[in-house]
Amino acid sequence: MSLYKNVLEINFDLLLTKKQLFMKTKILLGILSLCILSISCDDDDETVIDDMMAEDMMDDDMMDDDMMDDDMMDDDMMDDDMMTSMFFVNFENLEDAPNGQTYEAWLVVNTERVSIGTFTLSDMPNTFVVDSEMLESAAGFMVSVEPMMDTDAGQSDIVIMSGPFEGDTAMVTTNMQIGDFSFASGTFFLRSPTDETAMTGNNGNDQYGILFGDIDQGMPPVANFMLPELDPDRWIYEGWVMVDGTPISTGRFNAFDMQDDFNGFSAMMSSGPNLPGEDFFNNPPMGIDFPLDVRNRMVVISVEPAVDDDPAPFVVKPLAALAGMMLASNQDFALNMAGIPTATATR
Repeated sequence: MSLYKNVLEINFDLLLTKKQLFMKTKILLGILSLCILSISCDDDDETVIDDMMAEDMMDDDMMDDDMMDDDMMDDDMMDDDMMTSMFFVNFENLEDAPNGQTYEAWLVVNTERVSIGTFTLSDMPNTFVVDSEMLESAAGFMVSVEPMMDTDAGQSDIVIMSGPFEGDTAMVTTNMQIGDFSFASGTFFLRSPTDETAMTGNNGNDQYGILFGDIDQGMPPVANFMLPELDPDRWIYEGWVMVDGTPISTGRFNAFDMQDDFNGFSAMMSSGPNLPGEDFFNNPPMGIDFPLDVRNRMVVISVEPAVDDDPAPFVVKPLAALAGMMLASNQDFALNMAGIPTATATR
């Protein structure tokens, strides 16, 4: 009995031990399952988070695209809002620009000079298309002469005419840029002193020379041009004799009571009086015969840019006359309105 009891106790203890082991195993399996579930949940959470971040980025991209679209729409609206107007200009007495050069039109806006286009005589416009707001705020209009292949966006010093707006109209003249030629006048006389000496006196061939001044009041002859004083850094006067359509320069000057800067055609036997002019004895240009008889030829006084190598007169020619047959006697210049460009600009 005692032995049986002992065996039962041993078996009971063993049974308890197996039961405890089973419970422990069950607990461990439960813990393991929880861990696996936790890891799985973490992976799912990360996937969800990644998906959410991707969706946010897509939303941000869509917002950026929308903002760009809005900006483009704003730009289009700004372009639509930029209105243009027709600006009308009626030019008078404007000749071809010098060789290799062109005209350029400008508006004066808040003291700034804004180009509205270049043009030549052959395509001279009557209208310019201009930003409406800029045109409305413009204080004046100007025309300059620029190199044909101009790399400088600024205005040159050769501004030939300008005018302020009074209301919607600007009367554009040379007055402010070059000078007022409304009362321009002067005389010239045919005389060729450079082939004479004090011993020989007048040799009777005065038709081969011209001087700008007054000889009728006695000797020595004196200056009598009524012309505006020019800015010597920008402009200078030049005399011309037209020979069958070819202009022959007599020289450039800004002082009326001094000789000009050229005597390449003169005879050099004497210097002549202190007046601009030229005799025509030596070094004739190609195609021209010397001595040159000045009678019945057109005589012109032009205004030239201070820096100028064009062999023809500039577009501003305030005085002109046909030389008569009289020698050593005054002949009057006429005011040459056709040689003074003007314009009327209307906005």
